Amino acid sequence: MNGIINVYKPVGMTSHDVVYRIRRISGIKKVGHTGTLDPDAQGVLPICIGKATRAADMLTFSDKRYTAVLRLGITTDTQDMGGKILNTSTDIPNEEKILLAVRGFVGKIKQIPPMYSAIKVKGKKLYTLARAGIEIEREPREITIYEINILSIEGDRAELDVKCSKGTYIRTLCHDIGQSLGCGGCMEGLVRTQSSVFTADNAVTLEKLEADGIEKHLIPVDEMFDYEKVSVFGDDERKVVNGNAVNMDSIQEGACYRVYGSDGRFLCISKCLKGKLTLLKSFY
Repeated sequence: MNGIINVYKPVGMTSHDVVYRIRRISGIKKVGHTGTLDPDAQGVLPICIGKATRAADMLTFSDKRYTAVLRLGITTDTQDMGGKILNTSTDIPNEEKILLAVRGFVGKIKQIPPMYSAIKVKGKKLYTLARAGIEIEREPREITIYEINILSIEGDRAELDVKCSKGTYIRTLCHDIGQSLGCGGCMEGLVRTQSSVFTADNAVTLEKLEADGIEKHLIPVDEMFDYEKVSVFGDDERKVVNGNAVNMDSIQEGACYRVYGSDGRFLCISKCLKGKLTLLKSFY
């Protein structure tokens, strides 16, 4: 059994909890997720099974989309409502100021990862240090916020639709927006609505998977990529299977491709480098 399941992770479960549940349902040990969602968050969590686990890192580095509730006037140590309250404020800016502040975070920005995160420093996860009351200096990371749409503003709450690059912490984004407004802020709720080509609209619950079985909802690994398809034959096919680059007409420098064999079997993801189709990730 090889493929990907677009799972809708519920609130209260870790991403690893979902992996364990899929292992139990499928009876397969080789299962992995493609990007952690906090226990208090819900939404799209693509799960790779069998050979599809080779693609997990490619999905992890894909762009994401979230719906988040920004709670203004509250600052916490975890940057969400589950943490210890550090500061409060009743001086909530008006809608115009909130809109202006939010727009200032669109584009390439620097973000300091939160202490309550799974990032490792000298072999230790930051959240382990944070729980021990230890805070260390973190280097800012460049991320990209492609767009932020404000869905609603009601009093001290703003609902945001955020499209962003890998490595973005929405908790930190909410915290930073609150800081820029001078009243503080944190994340009150989070739904991941999209990861790569997978959306919440066609995600399946764990209960549905248990009722229907895995195979009914298993997506072939090649369908997770929206790259152009190319096929190889004869000597070129043998070269590709052996991991060698091949010449091919009508391919664009720097572009990625889904490569198929003469029998239609999905072989790999390759990239055009110096005019040759060069292996990135094999699935044969």
